[in-house]
Amino acid sequence: MANSPATATGQRDCRLVTVPHLHYLTDEEIEEFLDDLDHNGDGLIDYDEVEQKLDHTYDKLFTNPHEHGFLTKRRKHGDDGNETGSSESSPEADQRHHFLRSIIGSDARRIPRAEFAERVKEWKIPSLAREQGTGNDYVRKMSTWRRVRAYWAVNGPQVVFLTLVISMQVIFAVWQLVKYTTAEKYRHAFGWGVIMAKTCAGALYPTMFFLLLSMSRYCSTYLRQSYCLSRFINWDLSQSFHIKISITAVILSTLHAVGHLTGTFNMGSRPSNEGNVNKVLGPDTLPRTYMGYMAELPGWTGLTALILFYTLGTLSAPPIRRWNFEVFQLGHLLMYPILAFLYAHGSEGMLQYPMLGYWLAFPTLVIVIERSVRVVVGFFRIPATLRVLDADTVEINVTIPHSRFWGYKAGQYVLLQVPQISFFQWHPFTVSVCVGKKMRLHIKTDGNWTDKLRDLAGPSGKAKIEVGINGPFGAPAQRFYDFSHTIIVGSGIGVTPFSGILADLQARDNAQHGGPGQTHKHSESSASSLWPSRPKRAARKQTFSFSSLKKPGPPSPSLPDPPAPTPAYAADYRRVDFHWTVRERNYLLWMSDLLNDVSRSQQWHRAHGPDAGGGPAHLDIRIHTHVTQRRSSIATHIYGWLLEMHRTDAHPESPLTRLLNPTHLGRPDFVTILDGHYEEMRRFQGVRRAEREARRREGYKLKIGVFYCGAPVVGEILADRCRALTARGHEDGSKIKYHFMTEVFC
Repeated sequence: MANSPATATGQRDCRLVTVPHLHYLTDEEIEEFLDDLDHNGDGLIDYDEVEQKLDHTYDKLFTNPHEHGFLTKRRKHGDDGNETGSSESSPEADQRHHFLRSIIGSDARRIPRAEFAERVKEWKIPSLAREQGTGNDYVRKMSTWRRVRAYWAVNGPQVVFLTLVISMQVIFAVWQLVKYTTAEKYRHAFGWGVIMAKTCAGALYPTMFFLLLSMSRYCSTYLRQSYCLSRFINWDLSQSFHIKISITAVILSTLHAVGHLTGTFNMGSRPSNEGNVNKVLGPDTLPRTYMGYMAELPGWTGLTALILFYTLGTLSAPPIRRWNFEVFQLGHLLMYPILAFLYAHGSEGMLQYPMLGYWLAFPTLVIVIERSVRVVVGFFRIPATLRVLDADTVEINVTIPHSRFWGYKAGQYVLLQVPQISFFQWHPFTVSVCVGKKMRLHIKTDGNWTDKLRDLAGPSGKAKIEVGINGPFGAPAQRFYDFSHTIIVGSGIGVTPFSGILADLQARDNAQHGGPGQTHKHSESSASSLWPSRPKRAARKQTFSFSSLKKPGPPSPSLPDPPAPTPAYAADYRRVDFHWTVRERNYLLWMSDLLNDVSRSQQWHRAHGPDAGGGPAHLDIRIHTHVTQRRSSIATHIYGWLLEMHRTDAHPESPLTRLLNPTHLGRPDFVTILDGHYEEMRRFQGVRRAEREARRREGYKLKIGVFYCGAPVVGEILADRCRALTARGHEDGSKIKYHFMTEVFC
């Protein structure tokens, strides 16, 4: 049987890896797939039907099947089963045809079922059945101690911080409870009401402190720079924490008011109890009626603050926020009169030394300064470009003026104001890309404000607007630059901070060592020089050929590509394995341009690296995307993989994802990913140690940072594998250590 002629006019962008111990299609799945093709049961597979079903699957995914050059015109065949020509031949159609023929391994029109089954096995497509529930199965097999340890690695910072807050609330509440319970004069004068009110007041001291502090973005940005604090405080959960502690403050304030209104004021206003009241408030205290207590400074200021607090809480309810975000933000301005009334409420010192003001002083000062800066910044408009990317996402490109301080770090976020929508509304968005002072934001349009933002683009999908920028704030993945080898695992749009880190790394590497459209190539001496603070982006995109597809393997479903057998690494060599998991392939379009820019730069550096006579490798970014959407049938699963494997000279991007890098269709097996990474680190370490022995230096130790943002169950798997591989490195003497860090982004 003749083999299909190979198309040798191009090369693949991605080095594909076969993982022997992965679960590929089972015999039952292959038989189910063949049954769908062999309708008449004659034991022969019709090539035309295979090609037609492949085109049909593509047409279901794209409204315009010609968009990526994957044409649906098929060849004609003679009665003898050999090809006689093409109904509408084109370079793209020929490349598609050669691709399909090359993986089938035959030019015949009808192929024996057994032979076709062997070809399907050679495609090494992961099993659809064995993919389901892999992560949950792994967690269930973990011992109780390992599960607790993995849970702590993912949720530990949040648990520790909440424990700290609750402990402070309990300590001060118990202190007040003991004080007013054991002192008979307070009980005799004001009864049970004062005990209840003061116990709640004790808990309110740290509650109000943390409530205000959770509103400050400056504070979290500054404090998270401390690694020790960041290990125990999850600054990225400030919004969720702010909501919870605000509810706690409302409850405690209500109980505090109830204690005074129904107990303290009622008991203290009784004429028969005047002597006991004078023992507490002083012998010169005039008798007070119930309304007299209400008219005192602590009485009316506290009640007014509580009413305003309830008003603020009502305007912050999710239905109000969804209905009109501006009402939500304007409602938060009530916080300032509330604070003023609270200062007055606690300044009287009627029953004890005034303490509330001291708890509120520092966070109030921080909030006032921060909000004042935001108001001033709102008057300085910055020109920006708004562009619609798809039905769910828009992009904003803006250049920060040179006169403005801009201390951006990769992974930070900004507060965005669009005066054309509202002067008062500021919304947090993570910076996707920032090179120098040129910044790009990707915004998901899933709300009232973002829908209005999308409408500003008009029918053309692109418009010039003015924006206000406050920030940058936060520094997710603060320890990213502490590791020369990192693994990034993220899901959905929450991974955008890491995309900014990738863009920052690649732009600096291009500025230092050359890139697409540049003539500057690798040099060994450049490894010790510093990266410039404002690198230039590549001005031209190169097109690479992907039509050389003679029996290609599938895109690697999990593992990154191994280093070359005899690699040459620079002293500042950095490797980043980027894994992005999304539910649907359309989500990958959010950052397709950014990821493709990185892929092109990596292509350029490989083409000008050691194998081409250039200098050693400095930056190695390996992008792996995963689409977890469940496939409806085994046929859809297989055809999806075939489409993902297809590339043409004119359209090197994947027809499914528009990405240059390969995409795994299905849930990633992170156990295999990390185990494979460990083996590659062993090989890399061997090269490094050999180089150092030649220079009479001590051995080379590796520390790998694993950064994760996503579902807790996956985080527990990663945390457990990191610990297991670190123990393995200790046992085999390699001393390789994996450090797991979880991130939650705004």
